[in-house]
Amino acid sequence: MSPLHELVTALAAPWVVLSPRSGQLTGSGAEGVYARDRRILSRLSVTVDGREPFPVHVDEPDAATHQYVAMVEGLGDTRHDPTVMLYRTRTVDSEGLTERITLVNRSRSAIECRLDVALGTDLAGTAAVRSGAAASLPELAPLPDGPGRTRWERDDTRVVVTADPGVSATPRVEPGEEFTVTVRVTAEFPKSNTGFSIEPPAERTPYDVTVRCDDKRVERWLNRSLEDVRALQLAADDDRYLGAGPPWYLTLFGRDSLISSGMLIPVDPTLAAGTLRALAARQGTKVDAGSAEQPGKIPHELRAEVADHGGGLVLPAVYYGTHDATQLWIVTLHKAWRWGMPADEVRDLLPNLKRALTWMKEYADPDGDGFLEYVDESGHGLANQGWKDSNDAVQWPDGTLATAPIALCEVQGYAYAAAVKGAELLEAYGESGDEWRAWAAALQERFRAAFWVDGYPAIALDGAKNPVAGRASNMGHLLGTGLLDADEEQTVADVLAGEDLNSGFGLRTMSTAMTRFNPLGYHTGSVWPHDTAMTVQGLFASGQSDVASSYVEGLVRAAEAFDYRLPELYGGRGTSAESTPTPYPLSCRPQAWAAASAVAVLVAAFGIEPDVPGGTLTIHPADSVPWQVLELDGVRVGGETLSLRFENGSVVIVEAPQSAVISANADSPR
Repeated sequence: MSPLHELVTALAAPWVVLSPRSGQLTGSGAEGVYARDRRILSRLSVTVDGREPFPVHVDEPDAATHQYVAMVEGLGDTRHDPTVMLYRTRTVDSEGLTERITLVNRSRSAIECRLDVALGTDLAGTAAVRSGAAASLPELAPLPDGPGRTRWERDDTRVVVTADPGVSATPRVEPGEEFTVTVRVTAEFPKSNTGFSIEPPAERTPYDVTVRCDDKRVERWLNRSLEDVRALQLAADDDRYLGAGPPWYLTLFGRDSLISSGMLIPVDPTLAAGTLRALAARQGTKVDAGSAEQPGKIPHELRAEVADHGGGLVLPAVYYGTHDATQLWIVTLHKAWRWGMPADEVRDLLPNLKRALTWMKEYADPDGDGFLEYVDESGHGLANQGWKDSNDAVQWPDGTLATAPIALCEVQGYAYAAAVKGAELLEAYGESGDEWRAWAAALQERFRAAFWVDGYPAIALDGAKNPVAGRASNMGHLLGTGLLDADEEQTVADVLAGEDLNSGFGLRTMSTAMTRFNPLGYHTGSVWPHDTAMTVQGLFASGQSDVASSYVEGLVRAAEAFDYRLPELYGGRGTSAESTPTPYPLSCRPQAWAAASAVAVLVAAFGIEPDVPGGTLTIHPADSVPWQVLELDGVRVGGETLSLRFENGSVVIVEAPQSAVISANADSPR
């Protein structure tokens, strides 16, 4: 059984295929064809005369198309050169999978053989596959469905496979000729009783942004990332968003979809607008401990059915167990507005903005101490509800787990930024923001008094209001929120510069000095690209260019090691003997916020800060970047184009929006 990180992924959300490099789907582990939180096929394998072809190569021309090349042994000329080959061209689209299986005879004589395509499915839910529960499910019996067609049905889900000329054939192939079987897989799904279904977009938005760099790895990283972003696009009604990652998280997530779309606003502003609307339409309206719903709260994840992840973790179809998505929704709305989201579209979301702000004050702080803290009241939800949501994500240096309710440091930073930016939005539309500016100022003072420990911000306050010591990546998210003053940002940057957090491939989630540090611990020492990128954004924004550049260089090295498709997370001991990061066996790849990170760090390096409503554009490039030449073309600002070039320590504005007054530490367009 191949671990997830070794599987080849063909993707056009919501359809995805995960297979070994042979292309053979055997029903083992996570292998399969998936769509809408369901494994559509668990088996899709090919044999010739009862034997599996010998895999030689897999080519991935784009995210949705793969070609598998295999040698057929026992047929053709008896020489060292392979003369009978099997080519499988696999393409997924928004509605299904097409696979062309072609037997090619390059021998000197005709061949006769039997070619069989074996198909099967358990129609297991993705949660059951991930937890291992699907391993005990039997394959469903196939049902005849006419010539060349087979179907399977369960729980109102219907899978249809069409094979032309059929799943079994005995061709005679002359020298220089070939024989092809074409397989098409489609499915019909039951109507969701939650009102939410995982749907493809009407059109996948292409990207015309380009980067040119003296380090060609940067170009390859951005291009591969944008290709994956396009493949991850889904839609709720007419609103596009990014599924977080295949196969487990290919749906709408509050935190993940917001962070990803927020990073991508400079290249795809309508993606953020769609994500904001899709989540606002499902904003909480009542108090429900079972789903963690509260009035004004933005949901954590939406699915068509309950997801039993095993180990007592059972999440309802619409689950609100996140303590940061609501603030991130506000911050993303503000950024979208500043980058040019149409004024009427922003105005339409003001009622949701007010409800989200009210949630921070009236529901996010259940004990009234002035900090936002969480506790799972359902007994079957997530114990931790920040982005590090595993059970052991918040711990003391000796490995003792922090007890709930927990007030994460970055959640306070997001809340401060949300209050200030929410106030600015209200004022822009003729309402007072004074209440929220005062609330933010008070939070800042409380944070300064309660969170600092051993010279850095604690990971969190535990249930007894003790600051949880231990250096971790959480503090990186505070940079750029406004919660810290300049001296405090300098202190955090100095801590982040340490080798205990900088792995050489990105920011470790937890310091090597912690007792339970594990370079392959999900949130206890591994590296997450989005975590690193968000910290890089804050470092560049606070003027800490050298530390930021060090982390960017690490991300580029990691991208190269993973063929420029950064996974969800990976390990990195960072020793001198380690030239590449260690794959995390269960990592999703591609993954939305990992792919979006390429755009985030490049835009942050140029210091692009538009204010389209105010008619200004500020460009303050970093004092230092890891490259001699970097050109970014096609950035979208208020419907116009911005192109910049960094060369030998200075920045030239190649093309600028005509409607903006530019304030820049850069040369004028030429």
